[in-house]
Amino acid sequence: MDQEKKEKIATFRFGVLFRMVGLKETERGKKESLIRDITVNKWDIQYTGRSYISRSTVVEWLKRYEESGRKIESLYPKDREDSWLSRSIDPETELSLVNLKKELPRASLPVLLKVARGKGIIDKDFKASAQSIYRIFKRQGLDKEIREPEDRRRFEAELPNDLWQSDCMHGPKVIVEGRLKKTFLFGFIDDHSRLIPHAEFYLGENLENYLDCLIKALEKRGLPRKLYLDNAPGFRSHQLKYCTASLGIGLVFTDPYDAAAKGKIERLWKTVRMQLLPFVSEEISLLMLNEMLTDWIDKEYHLRVHGSTKERPLDRYLEHITLIRPAPKDVLSYFRKQIRRKVGKDRTVSLLGKIYEAPEGLIGNTVTLLYHVRDPQRIEVVFEEKSYGFLIPLDVHRNSRVRRKSKKKEWIKPEDFPEGREADNKDWYRDGSLFTSGGKK
Repeated sequence: MDQEKKEKIATFRFGVLFRMVGLKETERGKKESLIRDITVNKWDIQYTGRSYISRSTVVEWLKRYEESGRKIESLYPKDREDSWLSRSIDPETELSLVNLKKELPRASLPVLLKVARGKGIIDKDFKASAQSIYRIFKRQGLDKEIREPEDRRRFEAELPNDLWQSDCMHGPKVIVEGRLKKTFLFGFIDDHSRLIPHAEFYLGENLENYLDCLIKALEKRGLPRKLYLDNAPGFRSHQLKYCTASLGIGLVFTDPYDAAAKGKIERLWKTVRMQLLPFVSEEISLLMLNEMLTDWIDKEYHLRVHGSTKERPLDRYLEHITLIRPAPKDVLSYFRKQIRRKVGKDRTVSLLGKIYEAPEGLIGNTVTLLYHVRDPQRIEVVFEEKSYGFLIPLDVHRNSRVRRKSKKKEWIKPEDFPEGREADNKDWYRDGSLFTSGGKK
């Protein structure tokens, strides 16, 4: 099983367990209640075709995770755990079809397959039978088209950093190199205190910008226990799931197109539109827009009594500051990108349009390159889960001065024989500075 599959499985298992992590012995009743909830619920278990998790499996995962010091690697699958994979429909396609069915619950199977082909989920040669697809939907509880009304209740996290809500808002246009470009506001709000860990306008609504905003929030306000996110495809990326799981942060997703489920962050966006954006001029730079946002958050929003809590967000957040988990000093390393490359015969690999030299022992092997967009020149090379240090930018001029090891044996002239030694010219040769005869010194 490749590394990415291991990471996806470990991330799923952490998502099942994270509510129980850290519970004390005195909270055994709460722990058993959570285990019961896990065993009776249906799950979208990747690569298995199963929908339920047994109590013994949950207990085993939790034990492995706690005994390892809460390392995400302890949740990796054991060897041959992928022997149950379906042969008619590959796991990735099955998962994509299930997600599409969740988005379009009332669509008939022919319509669903037509949409799937249009989105590139399946190709023209897809030949799985309708019965196979219906069985998948039934296994996931998607065979019923009519959903019961949802039970909506107001909630609030008990402590700061128990839960952060997060989303993206379309912002105003800014001047970039003489042209107007649209902005997107990524941000987080602490569910308990309504404090904003971080918010920032960007020029693109993509995962890279979201991760940059998240890292800044973690560096400023520590680690949340859970992140409550929209169901957008970018938020369901493997990179985000694995990075947050490695930090002990659980991800909770709303249902598709359910804005009411994340009411606190939606209310924050409304406040931004009403209290900040009216003062933004038509010709403003991205830097100035973010300076206005930061100034408004720190000097107005955080210091004003919130309508729901009847307290100032900053005061309410600081009441339990001693309980907040600080982010690790190397938090940036948790969000590095992973790229696989094959090392050429000349020891080089290419990345981001540049060529680098790898260690000599990796020639011909496919390695994993780890780097972060903030520091793209610092690229760590990993092979078979072992680090081989950092790549060196290729310098062809320096390499022209490097002396290579010669494998070719050179005959010694008679006048070059060592003093006091006699031999036939054909029996002597030079290998570097070593004189040999008949294989002996």
